[in-house]
Amino acid sequence: MHLACVDCAARHPAEMLYACSRCGGILEVADPARLPRPIAGAGMWAADAALGVADPAMVATLGEGATPLHRVPRLAAAIGAAGDLRIKDETVNPTGSFKDRAVAAAVARARELGLPGIVCASSGNAGASAAAYAARAGLPAIIVVPARTPAEKLTQIAAYGARLVQVEGHYSKAYDVGLEIARRHGFANVTTTYLNPYGVDALKTVGHEVFDQMEGTVPDWILVPTGAGPLVKGVVQGFRERSPGRRPRLVAVQAEGCAPIARAFASGEREVRAWGPPTTFASGISDPLVGYERDGTHTLDLVIASGGLAVAVEDAAIRQAMALLARSEGILAEPTGASSVAALAVLLADGRIARDATVVCLVTGHGFKDLKVWRDMPADIRHLADPADADRLVETTLAGGTAASGATGGQPLRDAS
Repeated sequence: MHLACVDCAARHPAEMLYACSRCGGILEVADPARLPRPIAGAGMWAADAALGVADPAMVATLGEGATPLHRVPRLAAAIGAAGDLRIKDETVNPTGSFKDRAVAAAVARARELGLPGIVCASSGNAGASAAAYAARAGLPAIIVVPARTPAEKLTQIAAYGARLVQVEGHYSKAYDVGLEIARRHGFANVTTTYLNPYGVDALKTVGHEVFDQMEGTVPDWILVPTGAGPLVKGVVQGFRERSPGRRPRLVAVQAEGCAPIARAFASGEREVRAWGPPTTFASGISDPLVGYERDGTHTLDLVIASGGLAVAVEDAAIRQAMALLARSEGILAEPTGASSVAALAVLLADGRIARDATVVCLVTGHGFKDLKVWRDMPADIRHLADPADADRLVETTLAGGTAASGATGGQPLRDAS
C-alpha cells in the first residue's frame, strides 16, 4: 500500500499524509491493505473490500455501510420520473450520515499508525461521526465547527464527549484550524474533504453497494450532494472497480447559496474558484472551498469525465424535496440529504435527464440533524376537543385529508400549541 498524487503521480509512503510534497496535489490510496478476513456483521467491513487497514483489532466499527437502496414509486410519480428511481439511504448509518464510512476507515488507520488523537473540521455531520468513532476507539477528539452549525449537530457531537470548538465564519475557517492542530500536535486529521486519503478511499463502498444491490445493472445517472466532492470520487471509484465497462453519469448537486463547482461547470471553466460567504440552509454542502479550491477542481474533472453535470438548486426546491421524501416514502432527510431529489426534479423537468432513465439519488444525512427546518415546515395538526369528533377525523383521513405530500398547507409545528 502507498499513497499516490492524482496530479503528478508522485509516490508516497502509507503514512498520515494530507497532500503531495512535490506539487501539493490530492493523495489517494493505491493498492490498499486488506483485512485478513471480513468482519462479520460489521457493515462495510463485512464485505470483501480493501479499505487500507490490515489489523482487524484497529477497526472500531459501529456497523457503518451496507445501507439500503429503496425503490420509491410514489416519489417517482410526484416528480415525473417514469424509469427506475431508487434512493441510496445513507441516513441509517450509525450517526445518521454517510460520513461514518470515511471516518471509520480514517480512525482505524490512525490507530494502526499509533497517532495520539483525531481532529476534524466539520459543518456538523463529519464532526458527529468523528466524535462517535473516537469514543468507540478510545481516542481523544477535537471537533472544529462554524459557530452557526445547527444545534442538533452540536448536541450530537457534544454527547459523544469530544472537545467541541466553535469558530466564527464559514466552514473553511474551521478547516484551517483543523490543519493547524494536526500539524502542531500530530493528531490524525479526519476532515472529510479530500484531505484524508484513507477516509476518501472508503467511500468507494457506496459505489460497490449500489452496483451489487442493482445486481449488476448500471444506473444511467447517480445524483450526489456535493461540498468538496469526495463522495463523487467514491461513487466513480466504486463503479470503476465493479464495472470496468459501462459507468453511470454523475451529477454533483450543490445549493445555490454555495455552489463553486456548479458555477464553474455552468460557465465552462475547468478550474473551480472559491465561493464567498454561504447563504443556504443546506449546511452539509455549504463549503466555499477557500484555500483548497483544488478539491473542487478534482470533483469537476470527475463529473465531466463521467459525462455528467454539476447543478445548483434553490433552498425552496430542497425544502419541497424534503417534504416529498418524508411524506411519500417515509425517509426523513436533512436539507443536504434531500438536495439530490430536488436536483432530479429540476433535471427531469428541463429534459437534461430523460424521464425513463434509471436513476439513483444519494440521501446523505438524516432529518434529525437539523430539526429546526422541520419545525418550520407545515404540518397536518388537528386539535380534538370532543372524542366524538374522532369519527369525522378518521373519515377525512381516509379520504386523503392529510399532508401526504408537498410542502404547503397546515401550520408549522412550533406554532401548534
